[in-house]
Amino acid sequence: MEFQSVPSVSEGEINRILMVCMGNICRSPTAEAVARAKAQAMGLTLELDSAGTIGYHAGESPDRRARAAGERRGLDFSGIKARQVCTRDFAHFDLILAADRENLQALHEACPQIYKHKLALMLDFADTPIREVPDPYYGGDSGFEQVLDLLELSIAGLFARIQAARPRSIPPAR
Repeated sequence: MEFQSVPSVSEGEINRILMVCMGNICRSPTAEAVARAKAQAMGLTLELDSAGTIGYHAGESPDRRARAAGERRGLDFSGIKARQVCTRDFAHFDLILAADRENLQALHEACPQIYKHKLALMLDFADTPIREVPDPYYGGDSGFEQVLDLLELSIAGLFARIQAARPRSIPPAR
């Protein structure tokens, strides 16, 4: 089943973002770490989190290879522990990004109709023909580097749109 993945949420209304993959140990925690760094660099105040569509790895730290690749780029994975998406996430988060179509479908099946407009693919905001973040779990180090490249591109695009949609503060007159 194919879903419309571009959310109908105004970028100016996005304050809380959840990134989702299957087990929440490779792609989504990497997306969270990339998003944390990019938000800090851009001065954006956002609530960022990650989760998996399955709870198999609940409580575990991100995959050591994902952490190593991210840490080589200066990313911080502190405090990130795997968890499963829960019903309250659909109401709480303004935007829920799935790593691939399989996880997007799982989210659509679990999501109440009223919140489906919040669901999208992570790469919907990237200027690339690639639509899904590949799962690097069974591959080598180059797969984790590719994931980082794609996520950095997509998150930069998303955050630029969020920043452009937010009202700018005007400095006080002197």
